[in-house]
Amino acid sequence: MLKVRNLDVHYGDFQALWDISIEVGKGKVVSIIGANGSGKSTLLNTIAGLLKPSHGVIEFRGESIHKLGPHEMVARGISLVPEGRRLFPSLTVFENLIIGSYAPRSRKKRDLALGKVYELFPILKERASQMSDTLSGGEQQMLAIARALMSDPSLILFDEISLGLAPLIIKNIYQTVREINQQGITVVLVEQDVKRSLKAANMAYIILEGKVVLQGEPSTLSEKTVREAYFGL
Repeated sequence: MLKVRNLDVHYGDFQALWDISIEVGKGKVVSIIGANGSGKSTLLNTIAGLLKPSHGVIEFRGESIHKLGPHEMVARGISLVPEGRRLFPSLTVFENLIIGSYAPRSRKKRDLALGKVYELFPILKERASQMSDTLSGGEQQMLAIARALMSDPSLILFDEISLGLAPLIIKNIYQTVREINQQGITVVLVEQDVKRSLKAANMAYIILEGKVVLQGEPSTLSEKTVREAYFGL
């Protein structure tokens, strides 16, 4: 479904990604693992169209997309759950969800999508008229995921969805990710939590200092080799 080939990304003179290549099969869960500052979020933001690569190609369903903007990515079925949730604090839960269905392709299915996210997250239906900045951390993360689902994506990018949450909430969020994948949505999961993200994935890529240093199916990657790649030992 998604191919990233020989990707370089710069912030001015600073090069954040070096010759990154990954593949994401349709219906799969792919984990991008690395320490803070390794380039994981940069990779997701580039796939989502928020950043432009200085070199390389991104293909989605066989179409070159690396020159497109974020709204064009959403229109093609790619949705991002950003690090830090990035909700609209002055809007209600319902209004945040409606913004997620702004693209023409998803606007037509808005009522159906709303029913699905309320089924997935019943608490959001209860909180529909509540301001989003009054929600708990776990509820805000649920809202960020639900907002992304409102665009009716075929590929969803999760960036550090467990950050700052209690262990029980993280467990529930990961269960939700599995349910989303079981609905046929392809998932790319960026995490620092090695064990949890490997357990959830069909394929994993370890990134260190902007480069892929290890890749493979989780069953083929020993804890020792992953740890060595993660820390650059």
